[in-house]
Amino acid sequence: MRTEARRGATEDVELEMDDGVDPLVMGVRDRWEGQGLLGGPWPFMAICAVGRLNQLLKKALDVELKRLDLTQTGYFLLTTLALINRGQARLSTLGRFMMMHPTTVKLTVDQLEAAGLVSRAPHPRDRRATLVEITSAGRERVSEVALALEAPGGELAAFDGMHRDIFEALQPARLAAGDVELPNPGSGRNRRHRDG
Repeated sequence: MRTEARRGATEDVELEMDDGVDPLVMGVRDRWEGQGLLGGPWPFMAICAVGRLNQLLKKALDVELKRLDLTQTGYFLLTTLALINRGQARLSTLGRFMMMHPTTVKLTVDQLEAAGLVSRAPHPRDRRATLVEITSAGRERVSEVALALEAPGGELAAFDGMHRDIFEALQPARLAAGDVELPNPGSGRNRRHRDG
């Protein structure tokens, strides 16, 4: 009986998707009050929408990165280094910028170094620190990825022309959550950003 109910629910979702109806909207917003749930559906729907979009973007990104022999962490680390002055940073700085555990950063640097995309050197003024520097091959790889992510026939082609829109739509929420380091910490941390 439960299996049949599940199969029926799955078929309903597939039908809704085939008809161009968003199952997230049909399944949550339109049934929230009818199921006797308190509060509004929008927090749950926002979390689901961002989560689903994140999965779609990551899936497409993974396909492109696999073709270029990179992991997501490797891509983020290489791009971070490419954007830093002189293309070098301490391991600890990379961990802080990328919000990653030091062990993850170290293992990623090991992989990138083995591929010739980064190199390591002792810090000139701090014996305890190691500097990671992007190589010319690493810079070329970052450019290859950037072009692949914009390619008309690429995995992210469905988002063509929307990358900036997506970023700008999410920016107020990130600012409200305190994700961005502000020049005057605390001055805008609790400020609410609302539409109209």
